[in-house]
Amino acid sequence: MDSQTVEIIGRSYLVSMLVSDGLEVARPERDRGVDLIAYLDLDEAGRFVACPIQLKAATTASFSLFSKYERIAQLLLAYVWYPNDPGQACAYALRYDEAKSVADQMDWTRTESWRARGWYSTTRPSRRLQTLLEPYRMGAGDWRCKVQEAGTARTL
Repeated sequence: MDSQTVEIIGRSYLVSMLVSDGLEVARPERDRGVDLIAYLDLDEAGRFVACPIQLKAATTASFSLFSKYERIAQLLLAYVWYPNDPGQACAYALRYDEAKSVADQMDWTRTESWRARGWYSTTRPSRRLQTLLEPYRMGAGDWRCKVQEAGTARTL
């Protein structure tokens, strides 16, 4: 399966989860680090809340972090694993600072790859990494809360 097909299937899986949680979804015309925008036209406080999402979809377990995403305010990094297998498909959502904390705990930010290129990636997440990611695994109702949290976050 080629990477474009995986991304299409992963995006469809992610959109279905977002919509199931009562969110609306928009697609930017150009890809400048944001693949989707999830939003509530009116949250419980009567506000419009939106949050950009960068999708990372893979047919296996995979985790990566690119420093270039730090510049995008309120960005959620959505990692979709096994989107082509309904029995295994799952998703994780982290704000950049949360993903960076995971990378720090894994000592990735001390590697040559991070220092020289500003990114680190693995297609074989260790048990330790999977444990660090577990609090960010998304289930029913979680996307709405995560989007509201990210969309209302204050940036400096």
